[in-house]
Amino acid sequence: MLQSLSTVDLVVVVLLLLFLVVASLYSSLKKKSADEYFMAGHSLKWYSVAGSIFGTNIHAQQIIGMMGVGYSIGFAQSHYEVWAIPAILVLVYVFIPIYRKRQFFTLSQFLERRYSSQTRLVYTVLMIAFIMIQLIGGFYIGSRTLGILFEGTAMQPTYLQGIFVIAGVTILFTVFGGMESVVIADNILTVIMLISVLLMGTLTYLQPEIGGLSGLLKIDQVGANKMHLYLPANHPKLPWLGIFTGLTILNFFYWTTNQYQVQRVLAAQTERDARLGSLAAGFLKLIIPFFSIGAGSAAFYLFRSRFGENVVKPDDTFLMLLKTVVPVGYGLVGLILAGLMCAIFSAIYSMMNSVSTMMAYDIYRKYISPNASDKLTVRFGQLGVMLMCAIATGLAYTTYNPNSSDNFFLILANQTSYLKPGLVVVFFWGVLWPKTNPAAAVIVLVCSPLIGFGCDFLYDHILVNVPGVSDTFGPTLNFLYRVFLIFVIGSVLIFGLSLFFNKRNGTADTHDLTVSFSGMGGALSRFLLLQGPLIALVLWQVLTPQLAAWPGALLTVGLFIWYARRTDDERPFYQSDLFYAGLLTSLMVWIMFFFA
Repeated sequence: MLQSLSTVDLVVVVLLLLFLVVASLYSSLKKKSADEYFMAGHSLKWYSVAGSIFGTNIHAQQIIGMMGVGYSIGFAQSHYEVWAIPAILVLVYVFIPIYRKRQFFTLSQFLERRYSSQTRLVYTVLMIAFIMIQLIGGFYIGSRTLGILFEGTAMQPTYLQGIFVIAGVTILFTVFGGMESVVIADNILTVIMLISVLLMGTLTYLQPEIGGLSGLLKIDQVGANKMHLYLPANHPKLPWLGIFTGLTILNFFYWTTNQYQVQRVLAAQTERDARLGSLAAGFLKLIIPFFSIGAGSAAFYLFRSRFGENVVKPDDTFLMLLKTVVPVGYGLVGLILAGLMCAIFSAIYSMMNSVSTMMAYDIYRKYISPNASDKLTVRFGQLGVMLMCAIATGLAYTTYNPNSSDNFFLILANQTSYLKPGLVVVFFWGVLWPKTNPAAAVIVLVCSPLIGFGCDFLYDHILVNVPGVSDTFGPTLNFLYRVFLIFVIGSVLIFGLSLFFNKRNGTADTHDLTVSFSGMGGALSRFLLLQGPLIALVLWQVLTPQLAAWPGALLTVGLFIWYARRTDDERPFYQSDLFYAGLLTSLMVWIMFFFA
């Protein structure tokens, strides 16, 4: 790859990477307390929250994986971005007020306050296991990408050498910089990645074989039908029914119960900064469907026209587009490569920052040395990062094939889907139902992966033989359906066990850690009341989805403006975070109608 780079491109790559390193590690020169090291002193403004959330979320796995799925499957992958908006709203209006009221460092502390120390321990173990899986995957896709970037040059690393490079940089940023360095890096990365993704997508659409987004939609009508959001319910990868069931649960996990994502809002200066930062990150996420996933779908037609069928592997789509559509000699290739290389590291050391926080507060100060000094607390968190990186290095080398042609993003989603639903059950019913029992929460957390394996066995060996089941849901249980089944069974289990234990031991005192379910239900009912008739008209083919998109969006923003005026009489509605939440939700509604 690099033999085709001009001097200008090489200079851009080097300068941007140096700027990232210097800017991020500058904060490491000053001495930090534990609060400053792990939580940036609770000083993040809304724009820093937004940039850090987006930089952590849209990492190399996202860029490469999303574009690869757009290439191989299509625009339906956009649900991972578009359908995240409801989860962001739940974070903003349900969980942020609860989390910040007690100034928690980790979500494990919330679970101990709401349930018990045993629940806190189980969450810590499960989250560290989840992050380990993510870390191993990050080392794999990062090393593979470095190998392709430097292919054919003296600098080309082997798969193992690439892993060592990524692990070393991760340790450098996390151990010496702390959260402030991570946030600075995330914000720089956000700017670089936005420019890179917008540039790559625009250049792809401008190719004569594509003719812009409108041209892509025309090609797609007589082509492979990749620019549609909804695939059959028995689709092996992204069934539409799985999107509205299992993916909903996965998004709730990621945005409301995931330590390394939620830690950004915990570190915000004020609750308003946390809310606005989360909503701003949602707006940034809606760029990805068009300039990454859509560009991947366009790449399918472009590569087919120029190179033939099935020549490019899905996870190599990004780099093949870089070779194909980006002109050399203007610094553009260097800019995009720098953004991609930064993305390889950013999400990894963001996760490691959260691991160090949990190691320090949920293990060291909880069980080993409750009265430890800030210096020793920070040191233990740093050692935990080093240990995690060492283990992940060995596992990434032995468990992944760097020559694989599978969709890495979907593989990783499947691997982690056994751990996530139980966490959503415990968090959601913990804040929505005051009678949720601590012992029931622990049992559900421990049993959730076993429930998942049980669902796999039951479906693949029994239910699949029932007439109509295989035709409706597919020959094997899709991981999105499994996630929803775990959530439903876990919810039934936590209700039943809570009633049993409460009858014996009484109900736990939760004080201010629960919210009113009726408030959420009322807002959702009004939204569905507005959208329901439009959905029916589309299904009855009275309206086209493209035509229904516009009233659907306008009705949505109108509903949020009504809420803003109802809840805040002191300032204009356009200064309320509810107004921006309405704009964000209306964009989601428009996309989900228009690309039906």
